[in-house]
Amino acid sequence: MHIAIPDDYQDCVRGLDCFSKLDAHEARIFNDTVKGTDALAERFADADAIVLTRERTRIDAALLDRLPKLRLISQTGKLAGHVDVAACTARGVLVAEGSGAGSATAELSWALALASRRHLVDEANRMRQGLWQGHVGQQLGGQRLGVWSYGRIGRQVAAYGRVFGMKVWVWGREASTDAARADGFEVAPSREAFFAESDVISLHVRLTADTHGLITADDLARMKRTALLVNTSRAELVAKGALEQALRAGRPGFAAVDVYEQEPVMARDHPLLALPNVLCTPHIGYVEKDNYERYFGIAFDNINAFAEGRLVDVVNPEALEASRRRA
Repeated sequence: MHIAIPDDYQDCVRGLDCFSKLDAHEARIFNDTVKGTDALAERFADADAIVLTRERTRIDAALLDRLPKLRLISQTGKLAGHVDVAACTARGVLVAEGSGAGSATAELSWALALASRRHLVDEANRMRQGLWQGHVGQQLGGQRLGVWSYGRIGRQVAAYGRVFGMKVWVWGREASTDAARADGFEVAPSREAFFAESDVISLHVRLTADTHGLITADDLARMKRTALLVNTSRAELVAKGALEQALRAGRPGFAAVDVYEQEPVMARDHPLLALPNVLCTPHIGYVEKDNYERYFGIAFDNINAFAEGRLVDVVNPEALEASRRRA
C-alpha cells in the first residue's frame, strides 16, 4: 500500500521503533503542513491510506472527491472534528482511530504552571545575557488550583496539584464533578467562584460543538490579577480574541498556552507572542517519544490489519462493505 504521513514537523516518525511496522508498505513522509484542497489533493494523490497526526490536517468532502484511490484514514489518537466521517462513509473510506494514554500532556501542563509561576524562561534568558535575578516568583503550594474537567488528563493534573500542596477543586459537567468527589477532590460551588477564587486554572475539556467558546470574556474578567490560566487542551475552548483582551486588561494576570486556533504558528506576529505575561509553547503537549510510539504504533497496526482484511474496529463500520467492494 502507498501510505502518506503528513505533518511530521520534527521528522521523527521514521526514527520511531514502531515505524518498522510499515516495512511492507511504501510510506511517504511530509515534514510540513499545506492548506487548501488543491495542495492536499496533489500531496495525497497516490495514497491508499493516510496517517493523520492528531488534527493537523483537515479531511473534508471536497478533498475526498479528489482522492479516488484513498481507502483508509488511520488517525493517531482520537478524532476531533477534523475528518468528515459521513463523507468518508459515503465514499467507502474507512476511518480508524486509536486510544489516548500516557501522561505527556498532563506533565506539560504542570511544567507550564511551574515555569510561569517562577518566570523560569525569563530568568534563564536573563542569565544567558549576563544578568542576575529579575523576578520574584511564587510557589504553587498553598494556592488554589482549579481543574476544568476531570477526565484522564484532568485527573493527573489534579493529582499533581495535591502532591504539591495546592488546594484543588474541580469544575465541569456533572459526571466529571461526581468522579472528582469520589476521588476526594472538592467541587467548586459555582462557575463564578471557580474563576474568581482559583489562583491557577488548567483546562482539560474536549473540543466539541458544545464546548467551542466555552470560556467567555466574563469568565476571564472574574479571575484575579495574580491568577494564571493554563491551556494545553484546545484554543477554541476560549471565545475568539477573549484571552488576549483579558491579559491586556490584567485579568488574569498570566497565561501559559500550548494551543492556537491556527497551527502551526510560523510568524512572530501572533498576538499572544507580543504579551510579556504569556508563556507560549508550540503545541508539544502530546509530542513525546513514548506517546508517539503508542499513537503511531496503533495507527500502523490499523493499516496492517486493513491490508490483511481483518480491520473491523473502525469509526464508520457502515463503510466496511463498500470498502470490501472497492478492494
